[in-house]
Amino acid sequence: MTPAIKLLKRAKIPFTLHEYEHDPAAPAYGLEAAEKLGRPVEQVFKTLLVAVDGDGKRLAVGVVPVHLQLDLKAIATALKVKRVAMAKPVDAERATGYIVGGISPLGQKKRLPLVLDASASGQASILVSGGRRGLDIELAPQTLCELTGGSVAPIARA
Repeated sequence: MTPAIKLLKRAKIPFTLHEYEHDPAAPAYGLEAAEKLGRPVEQVFKTLLVAVDGDGKRLAVGVVPVHLQLDLKAIATALKVKRVAMAKPVDAERATGYIVGGISPLGQKKRLPLVLDASASGQASILVSGGRRGLDIELAPQTLCELTGGSVAPIARA
C-alpha cells in the first residue's frame, strides 16, 4: 500500500484504484496509463515537479493532463514566484519519496505547493498516479486540492 493510498484511507476519502501492467519500454508513463486504462487523455493527469528560482530544495508540484506539457511561466505565475525550471529527477524523488513515473501528488514526504491544471475542473473525476508505475487513483479534482492544499490555474499547454 503506497503512502497515497494510506492518506486517502486515513482521511476516509472515496477513490477508485486502477492497476495495469506497466511496460518498462513505454516512452511516456502518463500516456501509457490512459491507453491501458481506456481513459481519455483529458482525464488522466501526470505529476511534475519544478524547482523554484532554480533551487533544487524549493520544489512545487504541477498536475497536468498527460497529453499536454507544463507551462513553466504559467505555473511560476500561479505560485507567485519569478521563475521555475523542471526539477532534477533525483530532487523530485528525494522530496516526494516516489520514483519518477510513479510520483503521486498525494502522500508525498513533504507537503509541497501544488497547482492543478484548470482543465481538471471540467471533469467529475481525474486519475493521478497512485505512487508506483502501473497504479492510478481516481478521485474528484476538488478532493485532490483539498487534501494537498493545492490551487487550480491554467498551467498546461499543447
